[in-house]
Amino acid sequence: MSLRILGIDPGLTRCGIGVIDAAGGRRATLVHAGVVRSPSDAPIDRRLLAIAQGIRAAIEEYGPDAVAVERVFSQNNISTVMGTAQVSGIALLEAAERGIPTAMHTPSEVKAAVTGSGRADKKQIQTMLVKLLGLEAPPQPADAADAVAIALTQLWRGPGPVALDSTGGARTSAQAEWARAERESRRARERSTSRH
Repeated sequence: MSLRILGIDPGLTRCGIGVIDAAGGRRATLVHAGVVRSPSDAPIDRRLLAIAQGIRAAIEEYGPDAVAVERVFSQNNISTVMGTAQVSGIALLEAAERGIPTAMHTPSEVKAAVTGSGRADKKQIQTMLVKLLGLEAPPQPADAADAVAIALTQLWRGPGPVALDSTGGARTSAQAEWARAERESRRARERSTSRH
């Protein structure tokens, strides 16, 4: 059975929308990538309405099995954070009204899931999306690419954490794999140095 995931990169001016289908194992195919826009000079209620209508249309058109939204994190610009938080709430509400399971992932979780590094930049994420999804070029604009990366994170992470780190914090499957590889590498180095 195929699994379809809608990823949302919340934003008030441009809200990224990415839809992928699971293709078995850790493979996926890109179904749609785009953005929902609202005019920056419009009143906030009209802007939120435009974004809500766009998210609703995407859910109705693509019928996702799960919706993943980037978790808002603190930035210096409070108005940006407020708009992003409001759009996140709309996305979660639109999915909940239809009984679609939702999840939220932090930017560092998304970076780690897609690239193996929680500190990856947008260019690295886009490069990995091209490789992972067999694309000729990364989805445009960047907000759409981010939404696709969020959807991939949900596909690989699933409904909840798959492993805990030493502090009891949740890890994505990619983070867990990365940590396991680091442990194995460290043990191999320790074995080779103990022989000398």
